[in-house]
Amino acid sequence: MTSGNSWFVQCVQRHPVRSGYLLFALFLILNAAVNVSSIWTAEQRQPDSTLLIWQPILWEYSSVLSTLSLSPLLFWWFGRHPLQFKAPARQLLLHLAASVVFSLSHVGIMVTLRSWVYRWLGSDYQFGPLGRELIYEYRKDLWAYLVFLCAFQLARFVHARLQGEAYVVGTAVSAEAAGDPSHQGATSGVVEQPGYFLVKKLDKEYLIRVEDIAWLEANGNYVNLHSEGRIYPLRATLAATLETLQQAGFCRIHRSLAVNLRYIESIGYQSSGDGSILLKTGQQLTLSRRYKEQFKATVDWTQTKP
Repeated sequence: MTSGNSWFVQCVQRHPVRSGYLLFALFLILNAAVNVSSIWTAEQRQPDSTLLIWQPILWEYSSVLSTLSLSPLLFWWFGRHPLQFKAPARQLLLHLAASVVFSLSHVGIMVTLRSWVYRWLGSDYQFGPLGRELIYEYRKDLWAYLVFLCAFQLARFVHARLQGEAYVVGTAVSAEAAGDPSHQGATSGVVEQPGYFLVKKLDKEYLIRVEDIAWLEANGNYVNLHSEGRIYPLRATLAATLETLQQAGFCRIHRSLAVNLRYIESIGYQSSGDGSILLKTGQQLTLSRRYKEQFKATVDWTQTKP
């Protein structure tokens, strides 16, 4: 059984984008709560204050909802135009233009939400003089844009350093030992097959044996190697990785999954045609009907191989 911390790290590794959005939303919510408390406390010091508690709550959290609704486009833009040393003038112009668009969109959604709530409560929301308020909001939104951009860059850097990246380390074995009939009888009699993966992580290097990898999982431009409760990303496609590891006993069982046959504990089939594979490590993987026959053929060939 894995610890809570290990479970959390694995969740972040498997779903980095979803985890990033969750942390970003949590930051905005907590920051808004602090701002609401500050506004309410300052108003309570005024003896003639008519401010109601729901008003600062609405002001702050309408801004949060507006920012969250824009965050997918914002982060997509940050990914397309990361901070770099080359062409600083062009980057400055691009991000300044994007900050204006972000501010106008943020204010538009925020004011619309506030107007709806005020109208629902039988009141009228006054944004104030348009020019003055837009300049005021842009000043705040420009700072927020810069903070979000720097935080995005830092998060990507830290995630890459913590997660590490795997590289193939080949080992030469005989074709007969590799069990590849297509190479048997070749002049050299040698097949290049990976024996290890080299993982570079936090300025350290680790050797991961191929036989210790229980299963593979496609994740965007990477393939996650699951080994002994840890996840190591390999920059490759699942199809290309399987071409390398097929002779090591790996078989595709789903469009995004492959399994090391040595780690299979049991196999179950469902009436729908799909199946499930229980690993010796305790994980349960989906066996897609599309790959079921290929999987059965691979298992039968492995069992009959001398």
